[in-house]
Amino acid sequence: MRILKTFAPLLLLATGAVAAHQTHHAAPASGAPMAQVSELMTQALKDYPGKEGKMILVTYPPGSVDPIHRHNAEAFVYVLEGHIEMGLNGKKPVTLGPGQAFHEGPADLHTIGRNASKTEPARFVVFLLKDQHAPVLIPQQ
Repeated sequence: MRILKTFAPLLLLATGAVAAHQTHHAAPASGAPMAQVSELMTQALKDYPGKEGKMILVTYPPGSVDPIHRHNAEAFVYVLEGHIEMGLNGKKPVTLGPGQAFHEGPADLHTIGRNASKTEPARFVVFLLKDQHAPVLIPQQ
């Protein structure tokens, strides 16, 4: 709960900061439209040597699907618009809408990540607590 109170204002600030940041694209899954990923900020955590906080904005075009992956991080997801489906470790996915949140742990395998709509985009902010300089996403075979 303390982490949520600490980082909730950062999530709200990030929603207005998107236009000024570089955009990356996630690898497509089976010909589906690619997710657009914009880095919002990265901050070394001096009280946790070797760790950093990273915030990204993910935009799923209609029909977008992520490859199976992991983050090797604590990942906190907050949905801004649209609806997304998230599933971990092969379990039944959940569908999230605006204002809803999701958590992935460092050992979780993200088996389902997709836009729940074939006609509307979805956007969400992800806050990651991770090792410095480690990749945000690690595709799995």
